[in-house]
Amino acid sequence: MMRLFVALALPDAIAESLLALQGGVPGARWMTRERLHVTLRFIGEVDGRDAIAIDDALATIRAPRFSLELKGIGEFGGKHPRALWTGVRDGEQVAHLQRKIESAVQRIGLPPEARKFVPHVTLARLRGSPRDRVITFLAAHALYASTAFDIGAFILYSSVLSPNGSLYRPERAYALE
Repeated sequence: MMRLFVALALPDAIAESLLALQGGVPGARWMTRERLHVTLRFIGEVDGRDAIAIDDALATIRAPRFSLELKGIGEFGGKHPRALWTGVRDGEQVAHLQRKIESAVQRIGLPPEARKFVPHVTLARLRGSPRDRVITFLAAHALYASTAFDIGAFILYSSVLSPNGSLYRPERAYALE
């Protein structure tokens, strides 16, 4: 069995700008460089035959290259924050690609994604983080914005759970036109 997801990789300069934000929130498990990406579709556990079908379906996707910018800092969880993230500025092109991926994996029999797609990069997972410290972090970094960067491919990753968090390995990149 393999645990798979589809994502956009970040250039080193953008990842470094995100790593520089880390700190100041007790209970935060900050993402390492290797774990910073924009998830387009979490697939989950599949066997080898399904992995081949997913690869074949993703290889049929045709979409244009585009430019992407990250902007703003937010949290998921409200009164009990569970994650910190940065968003995508003008995410229509990302959403267009995500819809194509969603359609391709549904055509081969995967169930539809239940959650609404919100393009973002997870910065940290939170466990028991004081709300006031999360608010302070959000306020301090509210104006975060990356420079624009080119997206020339999307990637199928495998994920292996470990005591120190998931380990991600790119399995295949699919070029955009």
